[in-house]
Amino acid sequence: MTTGLKEFWDIPYIKDTNPNPLHTFDLFVPHRPPQAPPSPLICFVHGGAWRSEDKKDHGNLARNLAVYTSYPVAVPNYRLSKPDNKLHHPAHAQDVLQLLTFLLSWPGPTGCQSLPYNPDKLFLMGHSCSAHMLACMLLDSSEPALVPSPELLRAIRGVILSEGIYNIDALLQSFPTYRDWFIADAFGDLSNYNQYSVTTTPLREGASHIHWIIVHSKGDTLVDTRQSQGMYEHMRSLHEGNILGAGRVLNNWDDLGDEHNAVLQSRKFLQIAGDFILYSV
Repeated sequence: MTTGLKEFWDIPYIKDTNPNPLHTFDLFVPHRPPQAPPSPLICFVHGGAWRSEDKKDHGNLARNLAVYTSYPVAVPNYRLSKPDNKLHHPAHAQDVLQLLTFLLSWPGPTGCQSLPYNPDKLFLMGHSCSAHMLACMLLDSSEPALVPSPELLRAIRGVILSEGIYNIDALLQSFPTYRDWFIADAFGDLSNYNQYSVTTTPLREGASHIHWIIVHSKGDTLVDTRQSQGMYEHMRSLHEGNILGAGRVLNNWDDLGDEHNAVLQSRKFLQIAGDFILYSV
């Protein structure tokens, strides 16, 4: 464990007499002087094609982010789509929305004298499929189950989306085998998935203050760069006419060269994400 960090594992974010391990999160809290004001909270949501991975796969990233920024980092689990459970979108994103809502009013973990973060300052990170999940919340996807509260929208200061999936039909044009591999399990076996594209949906009311950076590695062979390029162009168009809007949407697909998942372990990704957060506070 990294020196100076407190780690709290398997914290339930949905009240239940028998907590579901997929409804828990881990929290990594760096040391801060007692007189220091509460810091922002970073929340990293894992990818895995809506069907795999676990929060514990990303403990090292969370530790590194906590040390780099001196901010706490939360990493949640959420329910996954499997061939035998028929769990479809928006269930995965609903879980993440419940986590974020929970974090606004949670008194903090046992062992901390006070809440170790400022719930009015949140930074969200999504990788691969979770980039789509976060975009569905912050853009108006017309899905009632994914409407964040005004309080949550105000609290979100910045969003980092890495190696994201945003336009599923375009993804299937590039990678037709993905339909049977994971798209049909996550969204149903449909003739097209245009209704789930987030590259056509408007910005949600109350979200215009949020800063965005869309990141993609040149070495990613699992999701093509045109996904991120399309999302970046869409986000820029949503901020046209806003004097400050253009500066709220950034991109980086020149500085990273690692594969789809390996990018999360690179020092350069840590710097890109960490610096974006520190400069956006």
